[in-house]
Amino acid sequence: MTEHNILTSEAYEELKKELEYLKTTKRSEIAQALEYARSLGDLRENAEYQEAREAQAALEERIRVLEETLRNAQVVVTKAGRATQEIIGMGSRVRVRKNGGEEKEFVIVSPHEADTLTGKISYESPLGSALMGRKVGEVVEIEAPAGVIRYEIIAIA
Repeated sequence: MTEHNILTSEAYEELKKELEYLKTTKRSEIAQALEYARSLGDLRENAEYQEAREAQAALEERIRVLEETLRNAQVVVTKAGRATQEIIGMGSRVRVRKNGGEEKEFVIVSPHEADTLTGKISYESPLGSALMGRKVGEVVEIEAPAGVIRYEIIAIA
C-alpha cells in the first residue's frame, strides 16, 4: 500500500523546484567534479574521486526521495486566504495561550514543511494533531515529560 504525503500547494511547488535544480544544475556540477577527479589518475587512491562518487550517490538518493514524495503527494488547499476560519486545518495560523500565560502562534503544515524555529508545526505532531478540527475557545492538553501542558485556542486565521 502506498502512503500519501500530504503537502500544501506551496510545499509541493518548492519540492518540484528543488527536484528540477538537483536534476539539472547539481547533477551537472557533480559530473564535472567526477570528470576532473578522473583526470587526476589512479582512482583507487584518489580522495577527490571518492568524495565526488559519495556526493553523486547522496544526490541520486535525494532525487529518488523527492520523486517518490511528489508522485505520492496529496496536495491540500489551505484556508490561508480567508480572514478567519472556524475550524483548525492544514494551513491554519493558530494563536494559543500556553498554560494560561504566554501566547504563541503556529501554522499547521505537513511533516515535510514543519520547522519549529519559524512556528510551522506538523499536523502529525502532538500539538498539531490535538489542534486539528478544534475551534476558538477550546482547550487542548498535551502530555509532556514535565507534565500536562494546556493550550487555549485564542484565534484561527
